Amino acid sequence: MRKRDWELSIGILFLMGGLIGLSPVAYPDGQRRVSELRPGSGRVFLYTANKLGVPILKASIKIENGFSEQGKSLYEVHASVDSLEYYGWLFRMNNRFVSTMEAETCSPIRYVKIIDQEGLFGERKNYHQTLLFDYPNKRIVAEKAEKKERQEFPLLSETFDPLSMFAKYYLKEEIHPGQNISMSVFDGVKLRKMVFYSKKEKVNSKIYGEVESVCIESSTSFSTFEDKEGKIRICYVADGEKTPILIELELPIGNIKFELESIGGS
Repeated sequence: MRKRDWELSIGILFLMGGLIGLSPVAYPDGQRRVSELRPGSGRVFLYTANKLGVPILKASIKIENGFSEQGKSLYEVHASVDSLEYYGWLFRMNNRFVSTMEAETCSPIRYVKIIDQEGLFGERKNYHQTLLFDYPNKRIVAEKAEKKERQEFPLLSETFDPLSMFAKYYLKEEIHPGQNISMSVFDGVKLRKMVFYSKKEKVNSKIYGEVESVCIESSTSFSTFEDKEGKIRICYVADGEKTPILIELELPIGNIKFELESIGGS
């Protein structure tokens, strides 16, 4: 696989970092339930990515509570993607993402990307990008530390970075099967507008076995592949906890599955 293909796959994962929390769960008692974090607590989801049944990447998403800034309570969501050691001769990844957002609304304040990756068939990428969400001036300021680059983008209503979208829908919202979910996510490269379709089905999970789940799926085009279309599919346990057990990418280069290995918290 070409290095740019791997880069796209990882970019898609953390586009989906914003979508993992889309919580499309039908509750048997008909009552609304959302995940909650106590002050100072956190929650961690650990995944293994497989292609053709072979493990290729480890990924994690961690939500932390108990921060404050200028008198406002905040959440932080940390995400990471690491290649497995035995692929070092072919490609290496050590990518980190952090979103800081207001706890009440999950509106993003900062989104940081630290990219460190290289491969046998492509050049090394090593950069640090920060997105600042400037609500008074209705703009997003994107800065790259190494080259001192600065760009500005319009900040539209209900715009999220990938991980603040994750937190909003994992912690605050619920979505039921049969709904169509439209959203916009800005990751520092492109504003993506997507529509997800949800349905209920049984899914095999490493930690739960076969379990009743609600899955959402969306088609989207990928500029790296000459705008060819692929799909994103995310499945959650339909038990009120909204655990995201499976993330599947149907790419022009083949399918990649991120399967939940464990859940941690404090």
